[in-house]
Amino acid sequence: MSNWMRIQSIQELNDAMERSSSQPLLLFKHSTRCPISAGAHKEAEAYLNGTPREDVTYGLIYVIENRDVSNEAAERLGVKHESPQAILIKEGQAVWHTSHSKITKAALQEILR
Repeated sequence: MSNWMRIQSIQELNDAMERSSSQPLLLFKHSTRCPISAGAHKEAEAYLNGTPREDVTYGLIYVIENRDVSNEAAERLGVKHESPQAILIKEGQAVWHTSHSKITKAALQEILR
């Protein structure tokens, strides 16, 4: 079973992005104060509790608690910040992203197939 790797510093973000050259990174930006984000988080958890790809790193950024990390990810990836947001990163580049109610177990299964 896969678990979230919490990313709380820019150095942890840098490390995770570097590893994306050999292992894809699914980054989930989560607001602990937003009910829409809570729903998206439940969908992502449902994916992880099912049969997730084991060769993917699952990174979690709490956007309120770690705003600098969230902003750095948006800037480096060239993906406008939204919350909640899911971003698939390969070789340091965003190859797919979605946000809000489009983050579903089915969407994650499809993109990570």
